[in-house]
Amino acid sequence: MKPRLFAFLRAINVGGHTVTMDTLRAIFEDLGLKDVQTFIASGNLHFTSPGTSVPALERKLEARLEKSLGYEVATFIRTAEEVVAIAKYRPFPDEQVLRSGAFCVGFLRQPLDATAKQSLGSLKNEIDDFKVHGREVYWLCKVSQRDSKFSNAVFEKKTGVRVTFRGGSTVTKLAAKAEPK
Repeated sequence: MKPRLFAFLRAINVGGHTVTMDTLRAIFEDLGLKDVQTFIASGNLHFTSPGTSVPALERKLEARLEKSLGYEVATFIRTAEEVVAIAKYRPFPDEQVLRSGAFCVGFLRQPLDATAKQSLGSLKNEIDDFKVHGREVYWLCKVSQRDSKFSNAVFEKKTGVRVTFRGGSTVTKLAAKAEPK
């Protein structure tokens, strides 16, 4: 059985970059990926792959997306098992997450090094808290996200590392699609 993979794309349907889910599906299918499905219109796809290594597939998708869409689209791939583990991980107490304005997961290409972790730590304040676990950054925003000064751009400028964030509920819903029926 071919592995089920999940792609989290940066810069899809934000900042003036509008892309239909049909277009994204077609790009993935043109690369030989099968059973391609999108989940909400923000660059979340899941599919089966003929066994290409994840880093090679990320590079291949990024190149095709840039050629097809005309701009860079950072691509972060996780296996079904990884998505389930990410959704189950509890970096903050459940009651804090329930009281928060937002809880998001940031997907990275590789774990943050010590310097990037320290830079991220300097962004922690009375509104925003962060935990790093593996190739993910967990962001707890105690107020509405629009009232926070934190963003993808702030993270990338401070750490020098590419990232894309998804709401915790989106990750949980994708994990449900990853679990065997």
